[in-house]
Amino acid sequence: MQRIVILLLLLNFSTSLINAQNPAFTGMDVFALEWADDPQISPDGKKIVYKRSGMDIMKDQRMARLWLVDTDGSNHQKLTGFDKSESSPRWSPDGKRIAFSAKSENDGSEIFVYSIKTGKSMRISQLVGSPSGLSWSPDGNQIAFSMFVEGSEMTIAKLPKAPKGAEWADAPKVTTRLKHEADGSGKLKPGYSQIFVIDADGGMPRQITSGNFHHRGTPVWSADGTKLFLSTNRSEDWEYDFRNSEIYSVDVQTGEFEQLTDRDGPDRSIAISPDGKQLAYLGYDDKREAYQNTKLYVMNIDGSNKKVIGGNIDRSFSSPVWASNGRGIYYSYDHHGNTKVGLISLSGKDQKIADNLGGTGIGRPYGGGKFSVSKNNKVVFTHTTPYHPSELGLVKKGNDKATLVRPLNDDLLNYRTLGQTEEIWYESTFDKRNIQGWIVKPPFFDASKKYPLLVENHGGPILNYGDRFSPEIQLFASKGYVVFYPNPRGSTSYGEEFANLLLNNYPGEDYNDVMDGVDAVLAKGYVSEDSLFVTGGSAGGIMTAWMIGKNNRFRAAAVVKPVMNWISKTLVADNYYGYANTRYPGQPWENPMNYWKFSPISLVGNIETPTLVMVGSNDMRTPLSEAKQLYHALKLRKIETALVEVPGAFHFIAKRPSQLIAKIEYVVGWFERYRGGAEEE
Repeated sequence: MQRIVILLLLLNFSTSLINAQNPAFTGMDVFALEWADDPQISPDGKKIVYKRSGMDIMKDQRMARLWLVDTDGSNHQKLTGFDKSESSPRWSPDGKRIAFSAKSENDGSEIFVYSIKTGKSMRISQLVGSPSGLSWSPDGNQIAFSMFVEGSEMTIAKLPKAPKGAEWADAPKVTTRLKHEADGSGKLKPGYSQIFVIDADGGMPRQITSGNFHHRGTPVWSADGTKLFLSTNRSEDWEYDFRNSEIYSVDVQTGEFEQLTDRDGPDRSIAISPDGKQLAYLGYDDKREAYQNTKLYVMNIDGSNKKVIGGNIDRSFSSPVWASNGRGIYYSYDHHGNTKVGLISLSGKDQKIADNLGGTGIGRPYGGGKFSVSKNNKVVFTHTTPYHPSELGLVKKGNDKATLVRPLNDDLLNYRTLGQTEEIWYESTFDKRNIQGWIVKPPFFDASKKYPLLVENHGGPILNYGDRFSPEIQLFASKGYVVFYPNPRGSTSYGEEFANLLLNNYPGEDYNDVMDGVDAVLAKGYVSEDSLFVTGGSAGGIMTAWMIGKNNRFRAAAVVKPVMNWISKTLVADNYYGYANTRYPGQPWENPMNYWKFSPISLVGNIETPTLVMVGSNDMRTPLSEAKQLYHALKLRKIETALVEVPGAFHFIAKRPSQLIAKIEYVVGWFERYRGGAEEE
């Protein structure tokens, strides 16, 4: 009903444009977007259950409900009558039931089972926490899952009891843990995630794992249902050995563990073969570098006969799923800014199954997305292009042309004029490498005019942008800007060596790559050289601050949630422990000048560009103190600047739809103060 109201409002706005072009995409259109996520195809390939997500205009939040549809697009219906958040749908082995989780009254979640025959759902749990990683036993009688079990912290002092009715201050909080807070979650409660099993018909969940270790992820059942396979780190020094994990089996009855892998590096993402004799998994031997490809392995279920599959392929493997005949493994991967589904045989013969996986981020054009495979090799996946967020795409082995099962956004996007996206490749002046980027032109683009250029730097930095839908990019374009977003060195999807070029060199020549891209766009003739603007968030904020410290070519900049000082960042942020010896050698106190020379604050004396600084007030990844260092330095130097704090926002500064809209409006509003040179629309 809410979506209908929004669309009616937007339709009324559009009626004055009858017989004219469709209007451009606007901020309020964000509330009407929908996207498919976590699609799960039934074993027989006839039905798909998926998470249908959208925006709630009244509660200003993202929402998700489960829907069911036939693979030919018919019988599209909401799975339940619940009006609350639903997620993690998983088919029973016989395809007759669907397990899923739904929000409960106590701020947690419960496990439900839906019957295909009756169309009814039954709650089977009564939990103290929220389950994750739902996994059916082979006989369909049990469901395994992971859940956090709260513990306690060190007691340092015993305080006197307050008199009855007194209003004393809260007691001090103590932590002794390495990881004690997390961006998006805040302060973490003491305790550990454990694996549980519950009867599929309901009952008391039984804890399988124990000990002061985290057992997260999705447990995988053995074919006979006697064991669970999982990835964890149960070493004595696990807290500091955080990059490492091993694969274990655990006996469902006794809780006895058996370690199956043993190396310095992560082993995770387990999938069991159809005959139950082998495990596929992902990992690599950790060389302590900025980036390493994640490789695909297969071993026997007892841990013997380990071998790498496709070891000569220069890409990272993700999300392994066995083909039903046991002769190959489906997986996802990124290539040149586009996420794909592939299939590789056990002998290493590789083929592409589908392009354009992704579109679930609803922000900037990052990768991601999910897929699943039926027993008859139908693949359903989240399909995206620059012109729509993720829809249900369907392909079958041997035909990589995807069909959209049930488009969710035609009622909006068919009546909007979006900026056209085009790919650009150019040469780095530093070492002649080929660099990829994308240009998005304003709606109603006129090649005879000169437009302002807005450079959008991606985060990570070891991530990638691509030809994916991005409401933020479209909103920038709808404001009359040509938008350029590049994948400079350090970006993924171009091989291990390219992504690892930032090792002890960040920011480095990635700066040159971005500036070379600016010149390549200028050479096209429709951008005004004296109307250049630059922005980016997180690592993109770092690059933006670095760029205006290196040159004065930009009329204005918006530095969003940056790291300005690597010494303070690596001792304050929620992931403070994760940088030494992979990003830079040594700890900050061991190598302070090296940390300093890569800190954008070291260049602040050069900045003349009017600069907006934006950050979430609750950001724990690039804390408010980082943004304040830039703002305070610019104020002391009397450079035009403004600090924008987004109340309550964590690092994902645009999580709430109004925050996404506000981010764009504040950035563009700042740029408009300094816009010039380009022809007015």
